[in-house]
Amino acid sequence: MSEDYGASQIQILEGLEAVRKRPGMYIGSTSSKGLHHLVYEIVDNAVDEALAGVCDTIDVQINSDNSITVLDNGRGIPIGIHPKAGIPAVEVVFTILHAGGKFGGGGYKVSGGLHGVGASVVNALSTWLEVQIFHDGKIYQQRYERGHVMYPLKVVGECPKEKHGSKVTFKPDGEIFEDLVYDYDILQTRLREMAFLTKNLKIILRDDREEKKEKVFHYEGGIKEFVQYLNKNKEPLYPDIIYCEGTKNNVYVEVAMQHNDSYTENAYSFVNNINTPEGGTHLAGFKNALTNTFNKYARAAKLLKDNEPALAGEDIREGLTAIVSVKIEDPQFEGQTKQKLGNSEARSAVDSIVGEQLTYFLEQNPTVAKTMCEKSILAQRARAAARKARELTRRKTALDGMALPGKLADCSNKDPEKCEIYIVEGDSAGGSAKTARSRDTQAILPLRGKILNVEKARLDKIYANAEIKAMITAFGTGIHEDFDISKLRYHKIIIMTDADVDGAHISTLLLTFLYRFMPELIKQGYVYLAQPPLYKLEKNKKVWYAYSDEELARILNEVGRDQNNKIQRYKGLGEMDAEQLWETTMDPERRILKRVVMDEENSAEIDLTFNVLMGDKVEPRREFIEANAKYAQNIDI
Repeated sequence: MSEDYGASQIQILEGLEAVRKRPGMYIGSTSSKGLHHLVYEIVDNAVDEALAGVCDTIDVQINSDNSITVLDNGRGIPIGIHPKAGIPAVEVVFTILHAGGKFGGGGYKVSGGLHGVGASVVNALSTWLEVQIFHDGKIYQQRYERGHVMYPLKVVGECPKEKHGSKVTFKPDGEIFEDLVYDYDILQTRLREMAFLTKNLKIILRDDREEKKEKVFHYEGGIKEFVQYLNKNKEPLYPDIIYCEGTKNNVYVEVAMQHNDSYTENAYSFVNNINTPEGGTHLAGFKNALTNTFNKYARAAKLLKDNEPALAGEDIREGLTAIVSVKIEDPQFEGQTKQKLGNSEARSAVDSIVGEQLTYFLEQNPTVAKTMCEKSILAQRARAAARKARELTRRKTALDGMALPGKLADCSNKDPEKCEIYIVEGDSAGGSAKTARSRDTQAILPLRGKILNVEKARLDKIYANAEIKAMITAFGTGIHEDFDISKLRYHKIIIMTDADVDGAHISTLLLTFLYRFMPELIKQGYVYLAQPPLYKLEKNKKVWYAYSDEELARILNEVGRDQNNKIQRYKGLGEMDAEQLWETTMDPERRILKRVVMDEENSAEIDLTFNVLMGDKVEPRREFIEANAKYAQNIDI
């Protein structure tokens, strides 16, 4: 080595400098996700005041310059001099990392947010931040720029004596973030969820930009209304939402649930209002209580005979929408992404409270209990049929020596990292794609017509569907409990359909199947949508392809809008010959692929969207399409 590696080369980053140097460590990323995370951090602090019972209204405003203002009517951030730091407590909160009322100082029993990191991180990553505190008839204010104090805390005005709370306005820093424009829909999804999880809290979201909007989220029923909201496009099997609540081992537990006529389970878990997409001990306690309580009841009520096998948890949870929310003083998170609760006391608290209160509900509501048990027994039978179909498939595969579907044109390369599979609709497009492809790395699987809508089918029907079986066999991973991502044969699964309404429907059916039965493929970034061109423009023996109306207009502006322009509007992939398909949609050097991404924090909204698009109710689907038509060329899940 040319230089000595010693103590002098170890950087000590003072204060908030560390946050600006490595923002991803503190907010996950500097993309749009990180930008919106700043808002959640400030709102989380206000929600903590609501959890402490001292705040009932939070006002969030997107200002015309894309700065954000969060106003709450809590106690107000303390303004007294901090005994150790010798500066006002509010200045400590906004300028010193790991400072706040959440570190055992007695300020909060439970809290969300980044455990005291939030306010200072937002300050560090903002061009400027201004805080106002309403306290004892006076308005106190301090301003910071990129984390630096601009002036000492001062009184800037008077307010009514009874007014109390904090107002924080900040402008995210363009030196840090790739995107500085706030998305109203992203914020409303998260704020709605926060309001559901904190009953009686009112959260107002205002947009002061060109399209002025305002929404008020206020749910007296809390998570009961959350379940109602998630089930709004489904048919509930019974009118009541089952609600369990209680405190055990210092863990406050709230659970709301209701079965519907679908076949998918949607259970969401939260700790101190923070989403835990990977579940954890609280969700395990809920599932255990549900399985044990139902089996005991079904046996006692003779709905399940003594010689019949017990109902499995997944049978009971078929078509169940549930919210499991716990408030805990010192949450311990597991896993790399810290999205899984590890506290053992949460498991026993949820198990005990749900077991006891659900038993009482079933005994008091025998008709509802019978309906739930009958659905579970049907699910059990379908699962047994599906298992037989799966075992038959496994046996055939073993005999055939990993026989792949006959219609699959596989690639010769065996390294999954280099291989990709195109899922193509129809034989004509499949034929063009087989001719066009690079045989070494590109496989083609043509599908006949529209695949089964898995949102409306049980497991046994899904396993019996020829097109779905072909995909499962080609991918190699298995599905559901058999899923093993290490066996994936292609690291790019590319959905290639026509650029029309039918093509969009087929893409949605395929994405619904992948999301419900192989979600890990989407989470790990292996699923893509191909982007075939909409137009071909010819002029003077030169050819241009346009992938949108806007791109066509731009090309026409550049080459001129002459009479001898020949413009072809592609109605489908079948209209392209192999050469055109290769150069526009399949050539890795020139094609446009859109990776399908999934925000796990918004899994409830993703489930809702799939249910709207693929469920039985027509009216919500029409409303969704009308509201989202303007985004039709760029839909992510």
